[in-house]
Amino acid sequence: MPDARAIPALLLSLALASAPARAEVAGQIPGPRAAELEHMVIQDCGSCHGLTMKGGLGSPLTHDALDGADPGALASIILDGVPGTAMPPWRPLLTEDEAHWIADYLLQGEKEK
Repeated sequence: MPDARAIPALLLSLALASAPARAEVAGQIPGPRAAELEHMVIQDCGSCHGLTMKGGLGSPLTHDALDGADPGALASIILDGVPGTAMPPWRPLLTEDEAHWIADYLLQGEKEK
């Protein structure tokens, strides 16, 4: 049986492998909302994934950790969460385009400085 800490990463990998690709949507989010989303990633996502996104309660969300990940799969995880883990669904607070913006933001490695 896999280590309980490895299960979220395994679920993420399975979702990434099965989700359809989606074109980058970062340009579709107005500047002020993009700033709010960036703040949300740092504060809300960072509270579980670590303020440097190197992991904590949640899996690492660094550029290296997400290398090759499908943005559509990441957006689905953001919107619908991962059942049986601490990853909550954000669909009540985010649009699909906003979830895709966050996925693109994470994949572009904006947090690694």
